[in-house]
Amino acid sequence: MCLILIAHKPSPLKRLIIAANRDEFFARPTRAMDFWNEHPDILAGKDLAGGGTWLGIKRNGRFAALTNYRDPSAQKPDPPSRGGIITDYLKSRLTPKEFIDQLQKGAHRFNGFNLLAGDRDTLYWFSNMVQEAKQLPPGIYGVSNHLIDTPWPKVTKGKKVLAAILSQRKEITMEPLFSMLTNNEIPGDSELPDTGVGKEWERILAPIFVRSPSYGTRSSTAIVMDEAGKVEICERSFNGKKDLEYSEKGFSFEIRP
Repeated sequence: MCLILIAHKPSPLKRLIIAANRDEFFARPTRAMDFWNEHPDILAGKDLAGGGTWLGIKRNGRFAALTNYRDPSAQKPDPPSRGGIITDYLKSRLTPKEFIDQLQKGAHRFNGFNLLAGDRDTLYWFSNMVQEAKQLPPGIYGVSNHLIDTPWPKVTKGKKVLAAILSQRKEITMEPLFSMLTNNEIPGDSELPDTGVGKEWERILAPIFVRSPSYGTRSSTAIVMDEAGKVEICERSFNGKKDLEYSEKGFSFEIRP
């Protein structure tokens, strides 16, 4: 993922809302979100090059999502795939804290990442760039390709819009979340971060919804979990050939222990 917006326990009726965009090269082979044959309780997309995923949820309410940390100068020559972290967490029986405590021991082997991992009750953030883990209290958070809540324009804008959606609506539907995720406004150059990829690429990567001939937003995912344990999920996949043309998959299930 390259942008994760998450509302953790935003109201007495809602446990979790996630709105996330995965940005990737269009040539990288990918399988859309579905329940995995080898792990029927896991619902996630699959990176067919690395074998892992960028966002997933399990029928028992465990969920996780990951973003890369953008710093070309810190790239390792032959690191393990970061997508395997999500798969390992969803398959694990460890609590989110226990899993992150274990992950920290070998997190230096990976290129930089942010991990959001939780269940119905708790939410944790961890980044191997600072070797820091935090349990997050109820609130609205945003993670792009830097540390949590770094005020990049897409993070600031996304959190503001998600807060407005929550304040204006009793029932959270998918369309306002997808409208937020397809915002492609490019901020001014003075607002752009400097992550070492050059000004042209900073402009390309700055919007919430990224689009270029070879690289862009491949999928948008919205997840809504209510207090009763009902989970509604929708994923829209974009092929990059025609702007905003997408295929859609939806899922609904009740959390079971």
